[in-house]
Amino acid sequence: MAVVASPGSSVGVPERPGRLLAVDRVLLAYLAIVTVVAIDRASEDPRCWWLVLANALTAALIGLLTRRERGDIGRKLREIYPLLLLAGLYGQLDVLNGVGIQVYDELVQRWELAVFGAQVSRTWWQAAPNRFGSTLLHAAYFSYYFIVTMPAFIFLVRGDLLAARRFVLAVMTTFVLCYLAFIFFPVAGPYYTFPRPAAAFLDNAAARLVYDTLARGSSFGAAFPSSHVAATVAAVAASWQGSRRLGLALLAPTLLLTIGVVYCQMHYAVDALAGLALGAIVAYVVGRQYPDSERASP
Repeated sequence: MAVVASPGSSVGVPERPGRLLAVDRVLLAYLAIVTVVAIDRASEDPRCWWLVLANALTAALIGLLTRRERGDIGRKLREIYPLLLLAGLYGQLDVLNGVGIQVYDELVQRWELAVFGAQVSRTWWQAAPNRFGSTLLHAAYFSYYFIVTMPAFIFLVRGDLLAARRFVLAVMTTFVLCYLAFIFFPVAGPYYTFPRPAAAFLDNAAARLVYDTLARGSSFGAAFPSSHVAATVAAVAASWQGSRRLGLALLAPTLLLTIGVVYCQMHYAVDALAGLALGAIVAYVVGRQYPDSERASP
């Protein structure tokens, strides 16, 4: 059995040409479920038929990427292509949840009251408005886009295929589970249900960047669990397993992001708690599937 590693590197994992990786199977299962849901909801929103077509093309792409004949670029693309699909998969949620779907915010708000005694995302920033805190935590919120993607590229550049594969599987499995929750248990979240924070609280560059980004690409019903928290927790845990230094570097922004999604009124506090639990569980399971003992010998 051959070992795949970047030129000059001895860090790799066994390669089985033509075989599906774990992340491929996760994605194909997700695409199958979403396609069934899209067909079911197409009578209410014909745009769902475009999702069926997109998912069929994505499945075909996965099949092509499993082919044995790949150059160096093709091998790297094989490992990180799932991260390149994230924007499209997330965008599908707005179509699936845009057909008068029932949301469960009232139930989640009752959980919030039961656990915390208040609607934390609504009252926290009001009780302690802070311009610096708003700037820092909105910036941490935006750092999510880098935390869930860049480590995979760093590991590939280093030639650490095992760490890259483990990272991508952990992050994508977390996203897939979150997206399924959004489809079958849609929660709009405080971003949609509560009035926006005061203008003075949002009068900083980081907050404007976050709100501009959400205005262009937010999907309705995607609040519980917080995929921001879940995916970053899984990403940090997988990064730590591949590189202690990288994991430590990502720890502070992840902690700030977890606080920020609530303080900046993007998620209910129970969304963040559920995200923490989900990300940690997925990272643990994936870490068991890809232990460091699978590394190739020099």
